[in-house]
Amino acid sequence: MSPPRSVVRKLLRRVGPVVAALGLMSTAPAVQSADAAAAVTLYASPSGGGSVCSSSAPCSLSGAQQAVRAQLAANSSADVTVLLADGVYRLSSTWSFGPADSGTPGHPVVWKAAPGARPVISGATRVTGWTQSGTSGVWSAPVPAGSDSRQLYVDGRAVPTARATPASLGFRGAWTGSSTGYTISADPAAMAWFGALTASQVAGVEFDYPGGNGPWTESRCRVASFSAAAGTLRMSQPCWTNVTARASYAQASGGLPSMSVHTMPARIENARTLLGSGQWFLDGPGGTLSYKPTAGQQMSALDVELPRLQTLVQVAGTLATPVHDLTFGGLQFSYATWNAPSTSAGFSDVQSNLRITGANNQGMCDFSTPAGSCPWGALTQPLANVSVTAAKNVTLTGNRFSQLGGAGLGVRYGAVNTLVQGNEFTDIASTALLLGCTYDPLPTDPSEAAGIKQNCTPNGATETAAIGTNEILTGTTVADNVIHHIGTDYSSASGITLLFSQRTTITRNNLYDLPYTAITAGVIQGHVNQATTPQNTTNINSSNTISDNILHDYLSVRSDGGAVYVEGHQAQYVYQADGTTIDPVQTLAKGLQVTGNIAYNGPTTNFTYYDDAGAEWVNWQGNVAFGAGDSSQGGCSPTGHLWITGNYFSARIQSYPCAQPVDTHASGNTTIPATPGPSHIPNGLLRAAGAGSGSFAPVLSVPARIFYVSPTANATQVLVAGEGFGPATPVYIGTTQVGNVTRLSSGFMIVPIPAGTSAGQISVTPQVPGTVRLNDDDGGITYNGFSYAGGRSYGDYRNDVHYATANGSTASVTFTGTKVTVYGEQNTDQGNIGISVDGGPQQVVSTLPTDGVRHANVALYTSGQLSSGTHTVVVTKLSGQYSTLDGFLV
Repeated sequence: MSPPRSVVRKLLRRVGPVVAALGLMSTAPAVQSADAAAAVTLYASPSGGGSVCSSSAPCSLSGAQQAVRAQLAANSSADVTVLLADGVYRLSSTWSFGPADSGTPGHPVVWKAAPGARPVISGATRVTGWTQSGTSGVWSAPVPAGSDSRQLYVDGRAVPTARATPASLGFRGAWTGSSTGYTISADPAAMAWFGALTASQVAGVEFDYPGGNGPWTESRCRVASFSAAAGTLRMSQPCWTNVTARASYAQASGGLPSMSVHTMPARIENARTLLGSGQWFLDGPGGTLSYKPTAGQQMSALDVELPRLQTLVQVAGTLATPVHDLTFGGLQFSYATWNAPSTSAGFSDVQSNLRITGANNQGMCDFSTPAGSCPWGALTQPLANVSVTAAKNVTLTGNRFSQLGGAGLGVRYGAVNTLVQGNEFTDIASTALLLGCTYDPLPTDPSEAAGIKQNCTPNGATETAAIGTNEILTGTTVADNVIHHIGTDYSSASGITLLFSQRTTITRNNLYDLPYTAITAGVIQGHVNQATTPQNTTNINSSNTISDNILHDYLSVRSDGGAVYVEGHQAQYVYQADGTTIDPVQTLAKGLQVTGNIAYNGPTTNFTYYDDAGAEWVNWQGNVAFGAGDSSQGGCSPTGHLWITGNYFSARIQSYPCAQPVDTHASGNTTIPATPGPSHIPNGLLRAAGAGSGSFAPVLSVPARIFYVSPTANATQVLVAGEGFGPATPVYIGTTQVGNVTRLSSGFMIVPIPAGTSAGQISVTPQVPGTVRLNDDDGGITYNGFSYAGGRSYGDYRNDVHYATANGSTASVTFTGTKVTVYGEQNTDQGNIGISVDGGPQQVVSTLPTDGVRHANVALYTSGQLSSGTHTVVVTKLSGQYSTLDGFLV
C-alpha cells in the first residue's frame, strides 16, 4: 500500500544532475549559459577593499555584495559568481541577504570558494595579549567590555567554561528546595563558597541538571542571588518555575515532567574560582577573558577565538518579496554563539532542545488550566547561527558548519525548494539542522498569523503578505551531508529536527556521534493525540521522506529516543468518494516515508524506529536496525495507521507498551542477528545508503574510521561499518593490507579475512608490528558487572567502552603474547582499578587525571615482559563512581 521505492529513488537521483548542471561545485568561474546576457566573476578576500572586485584587486565581503547588487540592477539575468579567497572573514555584523541579492531562475548568484580555498566566515574575535595571573596557572587577556559568549574555541576546538561538581567542591548536598530556590544552610562548604562571591558573581553561576525533566533532557538555570543570613539561593525566574513546576495538561499521551525542587545540580558552572585545566571564564563587564591552559599548551601559540555574533548569516526576505536563486558553496561557517540560555529564562528543556521561556504553560493551549499560549506545542526553538526564511531556490552545498553555539542551519517560514547537499555539520552546541517552526502547524488559521510572524521569521514586522499556504516550508532537500559531534552543550539535541513541512526529503545522509536522537519528526506535536483522541491537534505535514540515511552511535548521552523518532500527524487525509472515509492508499502516499535507512550501535535505544505520542500515517519500509536496543520499531501511544514492511531488524517490532494504536500492518520483515555478517543484509540496501550513494559526489570527506566489525569466528569475510570509506581506503589486518575488499558505500565494506583473525586486528591504518588491539567489544573478553556504552563522543577507541559502577566488577581476557596493555579512561568520577596477570599479585592503578580533565583511550597499565605463551589478565574495579575499559593491546 506504499509508493514503490523505485519511484522515490528516481526522484531523488535527479538532484545530482541538477547540481552538476548548475556548476555549483565547479572550481572554475561560472560559464555563460545560452540564454544569459552576461557571465560575471567577482573576487573577495579577507583583506580586500574598494569596489573593483577583480582577481588582482579583490573586495571585502560587503564590497563584493554591493558589486553583485550593481550587476543585478544593470542586468537581473546575469550569471554572477563571487569567488572567495582563502582566509578568515571576520564579520562585524550579521552577513545578511535580502531580495536585492537574488538571482533569477536558472541564473543563481553564486558565492563560493576560489579554487583550492576554504574561506571561513567567522563571528569571533581572536584574543591576544595574554598575561599570566600570579602563580595559579591562569592567563588573562583583554576583550571588549560587554563581551558575551557561551562558547570559546582554542585551536579550533570548543573548550568548557569553568565548572566543577558539587562533590569536588566538598559540598555535603544537604540542600532543600522550594518554589524560589534552595536552602543550603546545612552545607557549610556551599555556604562558604557562595559567601566568597560578589552579588554579580553569584548571578553568573549556572546549575546543570542532566535528566532533570526526563532522561531525554538537560535543563540549566542560573542563580539569581544568595542570602548568607537566610542561607538561601534564589534561582532565576522564570527558569526555576519552568523546570520545577510545569503546568499539567489534559488528555496527555506523552508527559512533560517537572523536576523536584530538591534536585541537586550535577554541575556548577561559570565562576572564575572554578577554573580548571583547559577551562575559561569571561568577565564581560570587566572586559577580561581568563583561560587555564592544559599541560603542554603555550598561550603564545594558541589561536583563541571568542564569538561575538549570534546570527552569523541570515538569508531572509518576506512572503511578498522572497530572496531567491542564491547559492553558497565551499564555505565554512564558524565561531558564533547563542546567549539566550544565559538569561533569566535559562534552558528549561522539553525535548530536542525545544524549551519553555515564557509562562509554565507555554504552548499548552486549551489543554491546561489556565489555558496556555497556542498553538499546542509552541515552544521556543534554538537560535540557528545560519538561517534561511522567506526564500526560494537557495542552495548550500559543499560547506562546513562547525564551531557554532546554536543550531547550525535553520530553514523555515516560506522557504521553498531549499537544497542542503554535501555539507559537513560538526562541533555544534545544539542541533545540526532545524527545519520548520513550532508556531506554524496550521498557518492557514488566521488566529495564528501574529505568532508566526513574531516567532518564525526575523522579518515579520515588515511582512505585508497575508499568511497562508505560502508560509509552509516546502520542497526542502537534505542530501549527502555528514552530521556528527553535535549537541556538545545541549545534549538533548537531535541531529536533524523536522517540525512542520511538505515535500521535505532527508536522504543519503550520515549521522553519528550524537548525544540523543538522530532524526526527529514532529517532536512534541503529538503529546495530546493517541488512538482515543486522534484529532486534538492537526498540522500541514504531507509527503515527507526520510530515506537511505546511515544512523549510528546515537543516544550516547541522553535516553528515550531513537534513530528516527516520530510524533503527531504525518499526512494530509485523502477521502474516498463518500467524502467521509479515509482512503488508506492515497493517505499513506502523503504520509511520512521512512525507507532504506540503516541504524546500528544504539544499545540503549528503547525503539530504534520510534512511533511516539500521536504518531500516524508512517510507512516504515526496507529499513535496517542491528545492535540497537530493545525494540526495532514501536513506541508509546501512537495514534496508528502504521505500516512496517520489508525491514531487516535484529529486535522485536510493534512494541507499544503505553497504549495500542488504532491499526498497524506488518509484513515481509526479516529477523537478523544483533551482530550481522555479510550475508544477513542485502548488499543493495547497504550500497544505497549514505552520502555519495546516489549520483552526487561530495567534495567534503571525513577521515576513514571503523565503528563495527561483524563476528570473525569461523568467518572468511566480515561486514565492516564506519565512516569515510572511499574507493582508495585501505584495510589492514595487523600490518598487512587486505586485497579484494568490496566497498559498498561510504559506510560499509565487506572484507575477506584469514582464519584466526580478530576484530581488533582489522583497521584502516597499519598497526604496530607484532601487536593486536582488542576493542572492548571483542568476543574474547569476559565481563562480570560491566555494561556497554557506545557513541560517547569522548575519543574512545572505536567510539565505545565497557563500564562498571559496582566495586568488584571484573573484565578478563586470555591471550597469546609477551606483553599486554590495558586501555581505559581517566576522569574525575573514577578511582582505582586492580590488575592481575596470571593470578599474580594485584597491582593498583589510579584512573584519576592529574589535570582534572577527561582523557579517553589511555594506556592505563602495561605489563613487563612475559614469557612467550598464553596468559590471562584480570581488571577489577576497586573504587570511584565508574571504571571504564577500552580494550587491550597484546
